[in-house]
Amino acid sequence: MTKKSLTIASSELSFETGKLAGQATASVVARYGDSVVLATVTVGREDKTKDYFPLSVEYQERLYAGGRIKGSRWLKRERNTDEETLSARLIDRSIRPLFPKEFKNEVQVIVMVLATDTIHDTDILAINAASAALAISPLPWAGPVGATRIGLENGQLVVNPQNGNREGVDLDLVVTCTDTVTPMIEAGANQIPEAQMMEAVKLAFENNQKIVASIQELVKEAGKEKIIIKTKVNTELVSQVQKTIGDKFNEVVEYSSKQEGGAALEALKTSVLEGFEPKDKLEVVGIIEELLGTFIRNNILKKSIRPDGRKLDEIRPLYCEVGVLPRVHGSAIFQRGQTQALTVTTLGAPSLGQSLESAEGESVKRYMHHYNFPPFSTGETGKVGSPKRREIGHGALAERGLAPVIPAESVFPYAIRVVSEIMSSNGSSSMASTCGSTLSLMDAGVPLIAPVAGISIGLVDDVLLTDIIGLEDHYGDMDFKVAGTETGITAIQLDTKVPGLTLAICEEVFARARTARMQIMEKMLATLPKYRDTLSQFAPKISTVQIPVEKIGELIGPGGKNIKKLMADNEVQIDVDDNGSVFVTGVDTDSTNKVLEYLKSMGREIAIGEIFEGVVMNLAAFGAFVNILPGKDGLVHVSRMSTEYVGDPATVVSVGQNVKVWVTEVTPEGKIGLSMLFDENGNPAEKAVEPRQDRPMGSRPYRPSDRSAANRGHDRFNAPRRRY
Repeated sequence: MTKKSLTIASSELSFETGKLAGQATASVVARYGDSVVLATVTVGREDKTKDYFPLSVEYQERLYAGGRIKGSRWLKRERNTDEETLSARLIDRSIRPLFPKEFKNEVQVIVMVLATDTIHDTDILAINAASAALAISPLPWAGPVGATRIGLENGQLVVNPQNGNREGVDLDLVVTCTDTVTPMIEAGANQIPEAQMMEAVKLAFENNQKIVASIQELVKEAGKEKIIIKTKVNTELVSQVQKTIGDKFNEVVEYSSKQEGGAALEALKTSVLEGFEPKDKLEVVGIIEELLGTFIRNNILKKSIRPDGRKLDEIRPLYCEVGVLPRVHGSAIFQRGQTQALTVTTLGAPSLGQSLESAEGESVKRYMHHYNFPPFSTGETGKVGSPKRREIGHGALAERGLAPVIPAESVFPYAIRVVSEIMSSNGSSSMASTCGSTLSLMDAGVPLIAPVAGISIGLVDDVLLTDIIGLEDHYGDMDFKVAGTETGITAIQLDTKVPGLTLAICEEVFARARTARMQIMEKMLATLPKYRDTLSQFAPKISTVQIPVEKIGELIGPGGKNIKKLMADNEVQIDVDDNGSVFVTGVDTDSTNKVLEYLKSMGREIAIGEIFEGVVMNLAAFGAFVNILPGKDGLVHVSRMSTEYVGDPATVVSVGQNVKVWVTEVTPEGKIGLSMLFDENGNPAEKAVEPRQDRPMGSRPYRPSDRSAANRGHDRFNAPRRRY
């Protein structure tokens, strides 16, 4: 066994190999505090038929890592979650750019979370563990890398802040670096200025150098000899392909820049392949791709000519429209060139938020953003089904971009679901989703703290490209997405195809992205300057009322009987917080108001002498029960119905009749005594009842206090014994 340790943010980070998973190509157990992960790397067969590197990355979180058993009564095994997929993408995007493009062996990286102390992040630890495993493996990989999370507490940047629920924090930045460049950045931020964000990136870079150095020490003692990739270029075949293509790339680029799907390129490949032997066709396809990439890059670098003819910092034509769909709560179209997103907002009761379960505990997310990328958006056919990793990642990015400007639940107590349907894609559909989501939320009447716009910046060598299209993304060096408000950045996602970026390029990207965001924001606000003042008539209305905490049990009832009946009778949704806050969600205003009145009455103290207009709910031999407030009935005894003798309450009142009553008594148990006796001025009165010949012997006016437990006991045990 070999082990290396260092101290990061006052906690020990260690890498150990040779203890677990001995049959994997390489394995490392990484520990940070009491959080532990196992990273394994396994190499499979070479597959030259693929035009991509067959790397798969899995991040698996076991609930036992946090001492938990899955809450479902029927399902106890863990299932892959979106959060695990996002963590796997962090690892993938950190390591993939460092493999040589000629390497085509299947590679699988699996990271298992074995223990978590809920203080030290396991996703950051997973990146570092995977880096260490790859570094000591024989794979041709240009690492190692180090990964660091940067937070912001009380205005100060913090390295690897304490773990927990990150929703609502001012900064959640993850940066992966080699000893010279940065291949991956992911961030969510509360409108952080570009200058401060750059400081955070630099701090992460400095911290990552310590991690890289420690892994390099591990490699010296436990590293295996690296596989050497030998590349052989068939210059004769390349020359033959060039002659066959001639100047046809001009036509391919012009067509493909306007319509994603590569129909012109596929047609060119087909025509070129006709002149070559079957054994050479696979290699010829690769040569065509290489030549096209070189053609596009040379035009940009030497002539400053982009595939669609734009300037290097020019944004494609913009189109915005809101309120495009009937009956939905909010909708918008955002289009930038050939990239078009239709985004729909739905509002719901607080209970419709998403419950999340992990080894660290349970939480609820009230703002959700989902992203769908159907095959027709690129003019292709394909399988339609559950979302792929890319769709999950793009949805999470757009969600992060908007989360800081979503109003607090105390201001806008709704669960919010936004869905972006990509209608057409030719570059940076995730940022189109972010822009469309802003418009859709504003159309729904969500009082956003500030509007958000997003843009993607590309790179060819050292030349930046604003608003990249599909060709520039495919043949370029990076896709650097930045979303934010006028105040600052709310989300970042950097993907590279080269080993990484220098800090100088990162700083330049932030400045370029801000300029582009403000141009897009101007177009968006010209379409809808402010969120709508009222919600859609089809959106549920949520009202909040506070009841005493001790009344929560009364509201819910045994087994939820009371609250379920209240919801069913009035067609509303009722959500109760432990602090006594009650949220009532309903479309019908009258039903909602009825429930609100009922809830308000639960916390109201009824005073003796108060006058009410009540409704007779039921009759008994001794009196009538009158409803004076929602959920509150009182008893009018026959002796308080009239100054005359009342033998049958039905001779005075009937069920459903409105009667005027006043409160004579409220017992500690909450029972209410009422009277229908008033003087000539309408004031409560206790008029003496004159004796009558037909009154039964021993009858007297009803007094609730006379029937107290103490008096009943006195009558029974202390009264004089009667003689018979």
